[in-house]
Amino acid sequence: MLKIHNTLLRDKQVFAPIQPGLVRMYVCGMTVYDYCHLGHARVLVVFDMVTRWLRASGYQVVYVRNITDIDDKIIRRAQENGEPIQALTDRYIAYMHEDAAALGVLKPDHEPRATQHVAAMQRLIGALERNGYAYVAANRDVCYSVRKFEGYGRLSGKSLEDLRAGERVDIMEGKHDPLDFVLWKHAKEGEPSEAKWDSPWGSGRPGWHIECSAMSSELLGPHFDIHGGGQDLQFPHHENEIAQSEGANGCRFVNYWMHNGFVRVDDEKMSKSLGNFFTIREVLKQYDAEVVRFFILRAHYRSPLNYSDAHLDDARGALTRLYTALKGVVSAAGNIDWNEPHAAKFSAAMDDDFNTPEAIAILFELANEVNRTRSAAAAVLLRSLGGVLGLLERDPVVFLQSLPGSASQLAAAEIEARIIARTAAKKAKDFAEADRIRADLLAQGVVLEDKPGGATEWRRA
Repeated sequence: MLKIHNTLLRDKQVFAPIQPGLVRMYVCGMTVYDYCHLGHARVLVVFDMVTRWLRASGYQVVYVRNITDIDDKIIRRAQENGEPIQALTDRYIAYMHEDAAALGVLKPDHEPRATQHVAAMQRLIGALERNGYAYVAANRDVCYSVRKFEGYGRLSGKSLEDLRAGERVDIMEGKHDPLDFVLWKHAKEGEPSEAKWDSPWGSGRPGWHIECSAMSSELLGPHFDIHGGGQDLQFPHHENEIAQSEGANGCRFVNYWMHNGFVRVDDEKMSKSLGNFFTIREVLKQYDAEVVRFFILRAHYRSPLNYSDAHLDDARGALTRLYTALKGVVSAAGNIDWNEPHAAKFSAAMDDDFNTPEAIAILFELANEVNRTRSAAAAVLLRSLGGVLGLLERDPVVFLQSLPGSASQLAAAEIEARIIARTAAKKAKDFAEADRIRADLLAQGVVLEDKPGGATEWRRA
């Protein structure tokens, strides 16, 4: 019996989907103007794990993870680069997909882009206006009247009085109340035409919060089972989603709210200002992608995740022990008998709010049994249970050869030297040699990515 910690009620609840056998889940995705970082990696891997376990439990899952491809940061970055907004967002969406695939993240069932659902956002804003929750401010933005929504703050545990005590809003914004938030942004002078849509309230673009309310209700209905995202989105984004969705549709929005914990770096919160901000691509230059996935899943999804080289090294060593147990014993996964004692314990751990640390501990119990007995049945079960988490799906020999110190793994300096040689070959128009170097590196598990302007980046496959 699956139990999920519901952020709304601050407790574990027995999971009961609205429609028996069907789970409808929405997760807030990326704003695409830069490379994905470790915080994004955690969201991707955590909710991939949730989806995998729900499906392994026999549920049909409709998983929606959106893409924000229009907002102020995107517009500024495109203008700084001197390129169209869509060229920028398409490029970073492709990079995001590459990162997700490297981490073993399965594609969601739907991946809506905000720019493709503006009409749905306008319909939702219109319903809020008719229901008395939306108004046109003095600066011609359309805003949500927070005080008119009873229960605002129940997800985050913030009271209106606490919020008022910390308010900092420019009076010139023309809001009725400093707590009100923007639903539709009136177009400003100098903004590109591709960042504007016609609407009943004039030319402009949607506010950030309305995107997810519109896309989730359009693809999953006004009332669905699970809404997930990073802990940083709990307030104000998810709080505002509740207010918008329930204010417009007149029904409960979501039954179970799930939030994964922050990523910390050497016990400090990851941030650009501290200089401890790492993209997925930077990390994958040092560590195998499955090691990174294992590192993320080794911690409970709600706990803080402390990133450091020492922790990644430890995760690599632990994953190596699992693969070493499989070496020479089994080549494929099989069907799982959930009545088998190890499988039953694994299932109980996952049903306890997706307790992956306990589930992984059971993998090590099985690995010990394989090492002791060389039992093919135990090895098959180890590999099969690991596969439920998106782990242990590679040939053990291939994984072990990819480790640092393995004779088959190229050092970073050697990779850089070969990239320089390839660049020289391309300049000399010796494209056959350039292609040979690229193919040779790929055969040794190194992926090259040519960037605009002639730069080449690399990562381990």
